[in-house]
Amino acid sequence: MTIATYEGVVEKGKIRLKSAVRLPENAKVYVVVTDSETEGKKVVRLLTPRLAHREQASHFKMQVSREKPNG
Repeated sequence: MTIATYEGVVEKGKIRLKSAVRLPENAKVYVVVTDSETEGKKVVRLLTPRLAHREQASHFKMQVSREKPNG
């Protein structure tokens, strides 16, 4: 697989390449958005805890209890 890189911009929802490049119809392309376009926007990452040792999983067993109705 040969990879070529071309710079472009998005105008009215379509990608316009800055150079006069002619790609074949139905060519497979990949779009990479650089940091400069996302600069100033916050990225939210949600991290989940991981166990260091699998045997610690027993410490987190859920216990279900039922509450007695009032009355």
